[in-house]
This record gives sequence, C-alpha cells and structure tokens, in this order.
Amino acid sequence: MADNPRLSDVPKPALYLGLAGLIPFLATAFGVWFAGFPAKLDAVNIQLAYGAVILSFLGAVHWGLAMAGGDKAMTYTRLGWSVVPALVGWGALLLHPVLGLLVMILGFAGVFFGDLRSIAAGRAPAWYRTLRKPLTLIVIVTLANSLGALFVQV
Repeated sequence: MADNPRLSDVPKPALYLGLAGLIPFLATAFGVWFAGFPAKLDAVNIQLAYGAVILSFLGAVHWGLAMAGGDKAMTYTRLGWSVVPALVGWGALLLHPVLGLLVMILGFAGVFFGDLRSIAAGRAPAWYRTLRKPLTLIVIVTLANSLGALFVQV
C-alpha cells in the first residue's frame, strides 16, 4: 500500500460501514432544516446523541489499537486519550443544543487530529487517515449545518 493511500486502498468493509455511518448525520441535518418546532430540536438532540455514540466509538478504536500493541502499549496516556472522546460526547449532551453542537464539532476535529498523530507514530494504519478525513469533514459540515439551522426560520 502506498504512503498516501487513496479511498480505493481502504479495506472495503471499513469504507462502506464508515460511509453508512454518515446516514444518521445527514438525515438529522436534513430534519433540522425542514422540520418545524419542536421536531427541529428533536432532530438536533438525536444528532447529538448519535454524535456522542460515534465519538465513543472513535475513542474505542484507540483502546483497541493499544490492546493490539501488547502490554507495553497499554499506557495511561494511550488509554486515557481513548476515553476522552466519550467524555466530550457525553458533555455535549448535557449542554444547550447550540453549545452541544459546538462542543461536538470541536470533539470531532480534535479526535481527527489525535488520529493523525497516532497514524504518524505508526500506531494506526495509513489508510485510516484516508478514511477519516472525508468522514470527519462531512460530520463537521452536518453538525455546523444543524447549528446554522437553529438560527434560521425555514
């Protein structure tokens, strides 16, 4: 596999399941724009809840990578980092939806940059960056879209 993998280099199950994981983000963003109140807020809360689940999943990837690395890879730093996304997602759920969306956006950006560090350190495969970059961009755009929709009357 090349140093700069393309989407075609990403294992098909990871690619297809990753893309499928965007559907709830896209559907709820659509709902935020086109639903009236209170359904609009329901769509935001559903999006935030799903985002918290996905942040937890992304953190768990790092726990799994540490486990796969053996006892020496099981450090407080690596395992500690792996639980931060879950805490950020949970915290976002406790906030007003506007603040929750902002925290969620920052959370996904932060996890992506943490993933880049792990890839650069050789703790995750290079194709993971190729997968995560467009997925993270789309997730952040859908969250920002929902944030914008809260301030616009449709």
